[in-house]
Amino acid sequence: MSYELANRLVIGIASSALFDLAEADAVFREQGEESYRAYQEEHLHDTLGKGVAFSFIRRLLSLNDLSSPDDPLVEVIVLSRNDPDTGLRVMRSIQSHGLPISRAIFMQGRSPYHFMPALNMSLFLSANETDVREAVALGLPAGRVLGPATTDEADDQDLRIAFDFDGVLADDASERVYQADGIEVFRSHETMNAATPHDPGPLRDFLASLNRLQQREEVERAGDPDYKIRVHVSLVTARNAPAHERAVRSLKGWGVTVNDAFFLGGIDKSTIMGVLKPHIFFDDQVGHLAGTSLNTPSVHVPFGKMNEPDRVESAEARR
Repeated sequence: MSYELANRLVIGIASSALFDLAEADAVFREQGEESYRAYQEEHLHDTLGKGVAFSFIRRLLSLNDLSSPDDPLVEVIVLSRNDPDTGLRVMRSIQSHGLPISRAIFMQGRSPYHFMPALNMSLFLSANETDVREAVALGLPAGRVLGPATTDEADDQDLRIAFDFDGVLADDASERVYQADGIEVFRSHETMNAATPHDPGPLRDFLASLNRLQQREEVERAGDPDYKIRVHVSLVTARNAPAHERAVRSLKGWGVTVNDAFFLGGIDKSTIMGVLKPHIFFDDQVGHLAGTSLNTPSVHVPFGKMNEPDRVESAEARR
């Protein structure tokens, strides 16, 4: 009988997001593929260090204790540009770290994201900017990891996830209004359209999948009052009143929820992250992530007008 993915939360993870590959990547860039292959073979038994998304993935997989071993709620699949030989070190490191990941796709030097729809993936994380941009351009939910690999306490199972709104959970139609006509026109536009939900953005379905895990937790707590809820989802957006209402109504209209909402009106998001301490934060603007990624595992979702090549080049020139 085939293993079905339709009713699970499925995440695709590149080895570059799960582990610290800085040393191996340097060998590849400076000495070429053959030296890289020899390096990985020589270090086959050396366990790779934790990467930016390691804590997020470990904690997400820990939620499988809410289901039977043969029918997990969460499935994580490695999607890698490595070939099977060099991928051996990745799989051995997964085993050494005790991660319950058994499925992988290794494609020698080629982008693996094309397999996301076939595998029912609601998210793909990688450190490869080209792969992520190409995936998002095809309408696939992907993000590039930025920032540090934070300390991961093995006895702490909480999972805190934070999302920006425009260009992440929602499309960027309102962001386009803001960029074209300024803040006052944007606020008027959002007030006038407060009852009209936004079109979903690239990670709306991922949030819906997280909500299903939260619902499963509530069932567990109903049967065990001592059960401690682990998954906590926050919205952290530059919107503020009166533009906040349309965001709240959009979430409700899509049938999804968050536990907390921070409407910051331009306050530096890194100040909130320092207190909230999410295990991962998703935003569509690199400028917002410049601060958060110093201390918070962050993900750039290169979606919408702000991430078109001419805008990116212009932003880089201003720095």
